[in-house]
Amino acid sequence: MTESGYAEFESSVPLHSFTGESEHLTGMIDPSENLVDFYLDLNTLKTGIDRRDRDMYRTLNVEEYPFAEFTGSLESMFDMDSSEEQPVTVAGEFSIHGTTRSVRINGTIQVNGNELILEASWTLNLDDYNIEPPGILFYKVNEEQKIRIEATLKPKDRENLKS
Repeated sequence: MTESGYAEFESSVPLHSFTGESEHLTGMIDPSENLVDFYLDLNTLKTGIDRRDRDMYRTLNVEEYPFAEFTGSLESMFDMDSSEEQPVTVAGEFSIHGTTRSVRINGTIQVNGNELILEASWTLNLDDYNIEPPGILFYKVNEEQKIRIEATLKPKDRENLKS
């Protein structure tokens, strides 16, 4: 389980790109149940410019849809006894802006003692989630957003998940 994973998106308009980041990715991987569940409070995403942040929150309608979430399962298992970085694929449902879509996401897991180090990335198309790309004058934000997450997951007993 992690409560302080990292999530970022990379976006662009003609001749300019920018990144939004958050250190508040929360989630878990339960190999025994083959369950993967991560969510992010979108209000924690920051681009470094307050006005752009406000525009992003308005575009994502974070008052009505404050979270992005992925729930799914591992399609490819990993070896808990190997300390090598291992490719993994998850399949499940990704939800943002009130829309849920089936996705497959590739990433890596590395076992480090009793921790799992997860990295994954994928491309999100705003139109797939009914998100109107914001724009200034004739320039609109690119519909394709590159998403990347990193998390160090520490073991937690099922009995203590609510604490």
